[in-house]
Amino acid sequence: MLRLGIVGLPNVGKSTLFNALTSAGVLAANYPFATKDPNIGRVNVPDDRLDALARIVEPQKIVPAAVEFVDIAGLVEGASKGEGLGNQFLANIRETDAIVHVVRCFDDDDILHVMGSVDPVRDREVIEFELALADLSTVEKRLDRVRRSAKTGDKEALAELPTIERAHEFLKEGKGLWEAQLDPAQLALLKPLSLMTAKPILYAANVTDAELSGEEGPHLAALRKAVENSGEQAEIVAFSAKIESELAELPAEDRKEFLASLGLESAGLDRLIKGGYHLLGLQTYFTAGEVEVRAWTIHFGDTAPQAAGVIHSDFERGFIKAETASYDDFIRLGGWKGVKERGVMRQEGKEYVVQDGDVLLFRFNV
Repeated sequence: MLRLGIVGLPNVGKSTLFNALTSAGVLAANYPFATKDPNIGRVNVPDDRLDALARIVEPQKIVPAAVEFVDIAGLVEGASKGEGLGNQFLANIRETDAIVHVVRCFDDDDILHVMGSVDPVRDREVIEFELALADLSTVEKRLDRVRRSAKTGDKEALAELPTIERAHEFLKEGKGLWEAQLDPAQLALLKPLSLMTAKPILYAANVTDAELSGEEGPHLAALRKAVENSGEQAEIVAFSAKIESELAELPAEDRKEFLASLGLESAGLDRLIKGGYHLLGLQTYFTAGEVEVRAWTIHFGDTAPQAAGVIHSDFERGFIKAETASYDDFIRLGGWKGVKERGVMRQEGKEYVVQDGDVLLFRFNV
């Protein structure tokens, strides 16, 4: 399951977004530190393909993929040194796959800004600095141990030391590790430390209603330019916390009409999840049988055994083959019977790289 950790300054729309995404009734108040405890909510991934598959297979249940959001208290300057309440909850987002940084990109005199003015570029730098200092504490402890082991000639420590020292060099300057341009091997060495600034970033830019369907405003434009110039692995998704909260109160059948009236094709939730999938290189495959039609999340490039392992480790360990049909063929030909009769169902082995939308039936033996 995709896990996204939500961070940001107080009063930028974090809890309003979380509340709207998960319909969890989280307190969203116009004063700092309203969120004292981390909130965790799970939301289904919208995918119209599931309903189309279900109409053909007529299963007992439909199981969509899910995303888990972890929302912590708003961070402020000095959070890494104990200011505010955010730092004590940073551990809750260390195990997430990516960071959703909610940034305020609209002016409103009735909604306080903790730093006195709206400046998304500054806000981005404040959060990066605090996350970097929190990571620095973790890296300093690791660096001390690695240096001691390296002095004894330990080969693993000697191999790890240059990467830990490079990470330390950037973090002590308050810079995120995305600025260090580490290669995959270096990132793999750092992965056990669960460093927040090594995670991909999804900027959720909270904008006005008009800006969503019209011309981009100066705050969002400034944020976009700053992110592009930084070279970090990031996506920017514009949303309106106000619209999302109104959507959450509507029956599902009325939401499309409401969005259309605003000139929008999709909700912020859809765009956030799509942005997260794109950022992390994720895709969906399906299983379709009488018991259930289900969506499964895997990485682009995953092989059939790896995809099977998402269901259960035994499926991967005892993998024999995957009976496979593309989503388009499965729908066009009316299900498993049709794809078999027309000869488009394939028998794929261990080297097969699963494609987005594949409908799979695994054969295994343990």
